[in-house]
Amino acid sequence: MDLCSSVQHGCEHQCVNTPGSFYCVCPEEQLLQEDGKSCGTCKSANIDLVLLIDGSKSVRPQNFELVKKFVNQVVDSLDVSTHGTRVGLVQYSSRVRTEFPLNMYHSAEEIKAAVMKVEYMEKGTMTGLALKHMLENSFSEAEGARPASRNIPRIGLVFTDGRSQDDITEFAKMPKEAGITMYAVGVGKAVEEELREIASEPVEKHFYYTSDFTAISTIAENLKLNVCPEESQGEIEVKDPCACESLVEFQQATMSSLEQLTQKLAGMTARLEQLENQLLTRK
Repeated sequence: MDLCSSVQHGCEHQCVNTPGSFYCVCPEEQLLQEDGKSCGTCKSANIDLVLLIDGSKSVRPQNFELVKKFVNQVVDSLDVSTHGTRVGLVQYSSRVRTEFPLNMYHSAEEIKAAVMKVEYMEKGTMTGLALKHMLENSFSEAEGARPASRNIPRIGLVFTDGRSQDDITEFAKMPKEAGITMYAVGVGKAVEEELREIASEPVEKHFYYTSDFTAISTIAENLKLNVCPEESQGEIEVKDPCACESLVEFQQATMSSLEQLTQKLAGMTARLEQLENQLLTRK
């Protein structure tokens, strides 16, 4: 049955029929919002986001300033608040340093100001050590990550400009196995194989690369943290008539059609009775 044509489904972009039900879909670059009908970029999604930024010597001071601007562009695309999105920042080189945890700042303005004050570490590129730190510390409740029971999506974003000096294999897998969605952003001499190893599936949506530091602002503009609540992305199953206005409308339309058919049948029955009586009279 074509419910999409029979009811006021309210889908902003497109309605798709399923057996006895329907659901809304959005253009590829947008996500279905919590109402199950409208589309958006998911700016209002509540997430716990930790950014790992490369502070190795090869980045160089002037480019490190561009990295900080990149971070702030990402922050600008989020709805930061105590009960909304939380952001933490970690810098790594030969060692790892938490610049600020998830629970330190509660507005985009505070975070952006803190980012611009971050001091460049220089030295090596221990990406594996940074991933380990993120998993064991940054996403702990002690540093502001909300309990897993609350189903707040956790996202890690790794920015690097070169090959890791330690093995990332084990620690590239562990965050994803722990339910953290991983994005990998590389520039310059970053190794694509390592970036793909870090990124979540599908890799094409979680992996970004540019050869030029000045182009990372474009990546920040195009970066979509596609993490709307899981129930918002799937099919809307119509189970409870009281829970779905569209089904109620459909039922009302069906009942109205049945009443009209009943009236027509009654009229036809009466007409047949008249004809039968006329035939009997003639005989």
